[in-house]
Amino acid sequence: MARKKGLHFYQKKKKLNRSVLRECATVAFCMAVAVFLAFVIIYCIGIKTSVIGDSMSPTLTNGQEILINQLVYTVSSPKRGDVIVFLPNGNQNAHYYVKRVVGLPGETVQIRNGQVYIDGERYHGMEYDKISDAGIAEYPVTLEKNEYFVLGDNVNSSEDSRSANIGVVHGDDIIGKAWFHMKGANEGMGFIE
Repeated sequence: MARKKGLHFYQKKKKLNRSVLRECATVAFCMAVAVFLAFVIIYCIGIKTSVIGDSMSPTLTNGQEILINQLVYTVSSPKRGDVIVFLPNGNQNAHYYVKRVVGLPGETVQIRNGQVYIDGERYHGMEYDKISDAGIAEYPVTLEKNEYFVLGDNVNSSEDSRSANIGVVHGDDIIGKAWFHMKGANEGMGFIE
């Protein structure tokens, strides 16, 4: 047999190492789980809606899109300071209202001299402008079990629990917690505080 002239290099066939294959499969599985969980969170637990009006300014602006966490209040109750989304008086034909929880079940809320009082003590959790119209909260409003008193952050331009047609918000009418806002006109995206 004749030998070919020139340089010859021995080329060894490369075999895939099992540990490398296992690591690639693990990364692919983790990515698939992450995509699935993101899908579940966004499309099954959350709802996307838009803020209507400037009642929550500067926290949220008119037309800004927000994500609503529907699951959180199935395992806990709204807390003071939470921004909630609800249907006023359970009216399925109304648009979603977005307001901040101020009064909790069992508390008495009143607005005196333009300031919010809870159980007779001035509320300092959210610094509101001087409230020009106390509405129904001019007199003490005692919240029953599963009732919440809500205000807009832009309190003098807000239709909220002070209005007789809204009144206190029943827990059954709460859609969920507003937890994330999309990019607005001059804002970035982020969690709602």
